[in-house]
Amino acid sequence: QLQLVESGGGLVQPGGSLRLSCEASVFTLNYYAIGWFRQAPGKEREGVSCISKSGGSTNYADSVKGRFTISRDNAKNTVYLQMNSLKPEDTAVYYCAATVRGMCSPREVNAMDYWGKGTLVTVSS
Repeated sequence: QLQLVESGGGLVQPGGSLRLSCEASVFTLNYYAIGWFRQAPGKEREGVSCISKSGGSTNYADSVKGRFTISRDNAKNTVYLQMNSLKPEDTAVYYCAATVRGMCSPREVNAMDYWGKGTLVTVSS
């Protein structure tokens, strides 16, 4: 079974940057589209961004467009989420998830097949 491990979370000041990583163990990530999702305290899990199997297609939630960038390095079996111009409302546990479909959508939280355990991002001064 595919296992996903997120890393890179932490405390950052508003306006700062972080880069999250999602690594796969056991199986290669090449066979999966990957999405990043987040869940803030007391809120439902929401989609942030997705990237296709090849990396040729990406999509983003409106709330992060222009600030976040998703990318993948299949040779390193890793997907990244570069987060710039962070805001306090970006504070959440960030999860990566995989689907065997060619592409995913941030709006389709329940369509993902595998999930990591998450990494906490806190944006605060």
